[in-house]
Formats: sequence, structure tokens, C-alpha cells
Amino acid sequence: MLDFPKWKVWLVWATIAFCTLLAVPSLVPESARAKWPGWIPQPVINLGLDLAGGSYILLEADTKDVANARIEGMREQIQTEMRRATPRIAIGDISTRDGQLSFVVRDSSQVDAARERLLPMTTGAGMTGQRDWDISVVDTNRFVMKPTTAGITQAIDTAMNDAREIVGKRINALGTREPNIVREGSNRIVVEVPGLKDPEQLKALIGKTAKLEFKLVDLAANPQDVQRGQAPIGSQVLPYANGGGAIAVKRSTVISGDQIADAKQTYDQNGQPDVTLTFNGEGGRRFARVTQENVGKPFAIIVDNQVISAPNINQAILGGVATISGGGFTVETANELAIALRSGKLPVDLKVVQESSISAELGQDSIDKGILAGVVGSVALIIFMIATYLRFGIYTTAALLVNAIMILGLMALFNATLTLPGIAGFVLTIGAAVDANVLINERIREEQRIRSRAALPAVEVGYKEASRAIFDANLTNVISAVIMFVFGSGPVRGFAVVLAIGIVTSVFTGVTFTRLLVAGWLKRNRPKSINI
Repeated sequence: MLDFPKWKVWLVWATIAFCTLLAVPSLVPESARAKWPGWIPQPVINLGLDLAGGSYILLEADTKDVANARIEGMREQIQTEMRRATPRIAIGDISTRDGQLSFVVRDSSQVDAARERLLPMTTGAGMTGQRDWDISVVDTNRFVMKPTTAGITQAIDTAMNDAREIVGKRINALGTREPNIVREGSNRIVVEVPGLKDPEQLKALIGKTAKLEFKLVDLAANPQDVQRGQAPIGSQVLPYANGGGAIAVKRSTVISGDQIADAKQTYDQNGQPDVTLTFNGEGGRRFARVTQENVGKPFAIIVDNQVISAPNINQAILGGVATISGGGFTVETANELAIALRSGKLPVDLKVVQESSISAELGQDSIDKGILAGVVGSVALIIFMIATYLRFGIYTTAALLVNAIMILGLMALFNATLTLPGIAGFVLTIGAAVDANVLINERIREEQRIRSRAALPAVEVGYKEASRAIFDANLTNVISAVIMFVFGSGPVRGFAVVLAIGIVTSVFTGVTFTRLLVAGWLKRNRPKSINI
């Protein structure tokens, strides 16, 4: 067991050297790293919100919007499906009162055909065994469709997951590192952005639903009626975003944000910030056709039900590119709108219910105290181990130092985030790392003193027997760390990452690395007994 082939020796030292190289950038000040050549990889450990400072906000969704959106969406589907049926199924106006849909099929003989068109529009609600909509027929020809509780729950869950992804895209577009975005409960999202000192910027970006629509202006609307908030049938009155009154636009959306391929902040010919949109293939063709058919007419650009501008279409726009200007943008607001449009529309409105800004000074104080605790604990352990186990205590000390470097290197490799609980996990791992060597050393001492074995067999049996207990004990700790990482969030996951990495490296250094050192010493000196 103490035989180490050359390839294994080289592998151990190469592993340690590799981890050391990975750890170096995290130990060098950022100002010094900035002078390094660009081709040198610089993996560094990210600091969490509690160490680097930053912004924290808690978002809450209005789940009533999800239910209302489902009903509105189903209303449009029903109208489309009945219109597409052959022969066409004539229906009356669709009512959306009381959280349900109801409509009348004018020809009673088409009730069965209408049901056949409606059934594929409903689906199963997860594993509940229920459908997402209940369909019933009353008074022989009136359909009533009501979303089931299971269907609404599933829709809210899907909307919240989509919202979390979109929030993540928007924050990543700011260039921030390692934001923590997790769901809390059924309708909340926690956002932590290390290094971002301005929570207002975060709120402005996330608070946008970014629902973009292009609609034709209703030129037949009476200006006096518009001022009173009244629009002709088929139109609606929407306010200008800059507070400049209101305007009547057609209800039907010509082009929506779903047909955008890209959006970016640009400048107009006067040097004013605006937002340039690039449509996808379908959106580009549709935009070209609409502008061709409506030359000379105003076209309203609407974001989150507010009109940004309503310019005249002077000529057909065929390139699949449009510009949103005239909204009184600054560079920041135009960039925020571009990010919001590029990341997609939020499926549900999110409201900030809690916010805070954490100072970086508090994090630096935590880092300093964590380093102090680590140094004091390590020194105390080193003194204890050397005083108790002499030469073998020195090997343990070497293993501790290598263990600390390997933890830092692997955290940098995996782009892990170090949090305040992570520092606790680091210190705890360093302390627990000596457990393996205590077990090994005590077993060697027992083999030599009680069973009167010579030095070489005592060491060999000591490592062999203690290693089993060490692997078993640490396997359970790794399982615990994995469970914490999977089901935990924020600082708990940071603690789990450090703990898992620390367990792996402590076993490697405590068992394999010290065994390599001990085997080398035994081969060189061939002692008959060892002082341990």
C-alpha cells in the first residue's frame, strides 16, 4: 500500500501544481491582475452579496394577472378556431365575466362540432389527472369554460419560472457577475446582485414588463371623445409615456415583441438616444407589408400600454429594422428598454416588495474576520499536531496548507461564489481535515505499541484500516452537501459548495498526499520504529 509508482507520484504533484496555479489569481490584487497579459487565464473566486456588497430585492407577482391572461388568451383562441372551422361556426359575443368564458353557438346543430374544436385547446394539468379547463354546455347551445384550480396553479408555476429566466437574462445583460435569482414560495423571486450598488437601476430594469406592440392609430376617433377616454368600437385609448395626453389606436396588434430578433440602444441623426429593433423573418415580412399598405398614416409604438411615439409612415420599411425614438430617452433608459425587449416580455407583472443595499465595507470586515479565524485556527491545529505526532504532525501541517490552496483553486475553476457561510465552511473544512490524519496516526500508534508491529507494517496497516472509516464518514458529508446545494439557495448553496470541495480535497491531502510523504521518508531511512 505504500508503493507509489512514478506515474502516481507525478499525478499527485501535478494535481497540486494545477490547483496552485488556479488559486494564484484569487490571491493577487485585482490591480495587479489587470497588468497580466490577456492570454493568461485568470479564474477567480466570486464574492457573494454578503462579502462584495450589492443590491437585494424581493419581487412579488400578481397571480391574478396570470388567470386574466389565460382567459384573454383563450378568448382569442376560441374566436380563431371557430372562424377556421369548416363550415364556419358562428358564435355570439364571448363574455369573460366572473373568471370564466361563456358564448353562444348560434346554430344548435353545430354544438358538437364546436366541442370537438374546443377539446384540443385544453390539456392535462401536470400529474393531477385534471384538465386545465372545465367545459360545459348549458341551455342547449351556450358553452361555459372555466379554468380549473390545477390549471391555474400550473400556469402560475410556468409563468414564475419563465419570469425568473427573463429576470436573469436582463441582469446578465448588465454585465454583473454571479447574480443569485431564486424563487421563494409560489409567487416571489429573490434577486441578489453582488457589486451592483444602485438598486434603483435594478428596479427600473426588472420593473418593465416590456410588452411591445405596434398598432395603427385610429384616425376616425373624435378628439373630444379621446380626451374623455372614449374610443370607437374596435379601438382603445392609450396615454403617451411622456404625459402628453392620449391617443386612440386600433385594438388589433400589427406586430408584437415576440417577433423581435434583437434590440439595442443607438443614436438618431440628432445624436439623441433611441432603440433600434431587428425583427425576425416573420416579423420583418409583416412589418414591410403593413408599412407598404399604410404609407402616410401614423403608426403607434406602444410599450407596456403606453405610447412611446406615433410617427407617420413616410415610406415602406423593407429591411426588417425599426427604431423607437421620440420617447425622451436617456442613454440609460434606452439601454434598459433595449435589454428588456431583447430578453422578452415578462409573463407576469412583478412588484418590488422589499429592497436593500449592502455595503462592501461590511463584506470586507467579514472577509478580514474570516481570514483571522482561519489563520488562528490553522496555527492552533499545526501546533497541536506537531506537539502530539512530531514528524507525522509536520506531514499533517503540509497537508493542511496544500488543502487550503486546493480549495481555493477548485473554487476558482468551478467559478464558485464565496459567501459568508462559505467562509465558515472553509474554516470548518480546514479544522475537519485533520480528523483523517488523527485517525491514521492513532491507528499507526496502536499497531506499533499494542500489536508490536515494525514501522513499515504499522504504517501500512494504519493507513489501510483508517482509510475505510475516513471514506465512509466523508461520503455521508458529501451527500449532505449535495442535498444542501440542490434544495438550498443563496448562502446555503455557497456553504454547500465550499463544504463539498473541502471534503474532497481534505481526503486527497489527508490520505493520499501524506501517504506519499510518509512512503518517501520510509524508503529513504528504513527505520525499525517510528516516534509517534
